[in-house]
Parts: sequence; structure tokens; C-alpha cells
Amino acid sequence: MGTGDSDSESNGWNRARGLALKTLLLIGGALLVKRLRKSTTRWDHAHFVSNSLTGEKEQASRDPDNYFNIRMLTCPAAELVDGSKVLYFEQAFWRTPQKPFRQRLFMVKPCPKELKCDVELSTYAIRDMEEYKNFCDRPRDQRPQPEEVIGDIAEHLTTVHLKRCPRGKRCLYEGSTPPGGFPNSWQNGATYCTSELAILKNNEIHTWDRGYDDGGNQVWGQKEGPYEFKPAPTSSFNDMFSPLNFPPPPSMERRIEGSFVLQE
Repeated sequence: MGTGDSDSESNGWNRARGLALKTLLLIGGALLVKRLRKSTTRWDHAHFVSNSLTGEKEQASRDPDNYFNIRMLTCPAAELVDGSKVLYFEQAFWRTPQKPFRQRLFMVKPCPKELKCDVELSTYAIRDMEEYKNFCDRPRDQRPQPEEVIGDIAEHLTTVHLKRCPRGKRCLYEGSTPPGGFPNSWQNGATYCTSELAILKNNEIHTWDRGYDDGGNQVWGQKEGPYEFKPAPTSSFNDMFSPLNFPPPPSMERRIEGSFVLQE
């Protein structure tokens, strides 16, 4: 009789334990499904793009006739009260990184709800570019502080609206300036410019900037395709004497000046 009571109690305990385990599995599964179904927020997209732009990148093409070896360096500089990220950006020839030929401030935030896009990336001039030279390479206490950066945001140059890429495409986000681009009259008779940007896996960035005259003829920028920037390997600094690293002759300086990322 005692043995029967013991077996009954053991079976009851096993059933209760099995029921408890099933309940935990059901709850865990429901939480997992809920988490997987949770939609990505507008700010998640903006933060992803901001992180993808950040870091040191090198021009990946090995075609010295059309693409120069450019160092692209971007880092966080400030954050606005609405959550928008402000990034400092500069470009230099790889052999002379301490002498950037382009310096900008990027502002990254979600697209306005009335637009059919995910991320808005705007480019601004800097009030005192000399003060920001090599910003990302300097210790934090030896470069302009966030409140100074916000105050130094100058003329708006361009805005690119990015959307998530359809499944199956190589890119993660892609976009361009609005139809008609932005005014640009400083080189080769251009009256406006356009910019295209793609964010790929592993923080790879493709940029394509072009200038046009009133007749719609391209007067500056690459015609063959975008510049492709990939995260710079640590060994890149040892490749300083590649022909790709030497600045172009003076006659070509003006031709390439308008050819890189998010030109005004």
C-alpha cells in the first residue's frame, strides 16, 4: 500500500513538472515570436546608417586612371536634442591624411513621416574648417566639444533620402538627392549637382556625385560608376608608396575636386 502511494505521488510530480516545462516553453516561444515580429523603429534605421558611415575607409577600386586612393574618415561629433546624430567627415589622399581636402558635418535622422524613405542624411559646411582638421584623430579634449560643433553647423549643402533595399539586392540602404539635385555653380559651368549613396554589408559605402549644366550635361564627377569605400585594414598604412597614393598633378586637381562623396 505504501509503495502504491509513493508511485502515485511520483507520477503526479512528473506530470506537474512536465506541465510546468511545457508552460515555460510556450511562454518563451511567444516572447520570441513577439520579439521577432517587433518592427524596427525609425531611429533604429538612422542609428544603423550613422554607425555604417563611421570609421576609417579607403577607396576600394584599383583603377588609378579614374579613381584616386582616398581616405574617408567619419566619427560622432554631437547629438541634437531630438536625437539626430551629427558626424564629422573628412577626405584626404591616403598618403597625406593630415591634409584633408574636404571637411563636412553630416546630420543623420529619420525621414519625415510624409516622405517615403527611412533615413535623411544632410550635409553641411563648417564655419571654421581649420579648427576641425583631423578631428577624429585627436583626443576628445583637444577637439571642438559637442556644443561647439552644433554652433559651427553652417550652410546646408545636400540631403540624401535613404530607403531600405529590397530583399535580394546587395545593398542594405540606398538613396539619392531629390529630383533636380541641389544648386552648385562653382565648377565647369555646373548649375546643380546630384548625389547617390548606398550602404552595404560590413560598413561598405558607395557614393556617386555628379555636376550638371543647364542643358543636363554632366560637367564633373565620375562617369564610370560610384566610388566604393571599404573599412581600411590596418596594413593600409604600409602601402604608402603605391602609385594610387600620390596626389594628381595640378591640372587634374580641379577635375577631381567635385567627384567625391556628398559634394556641395
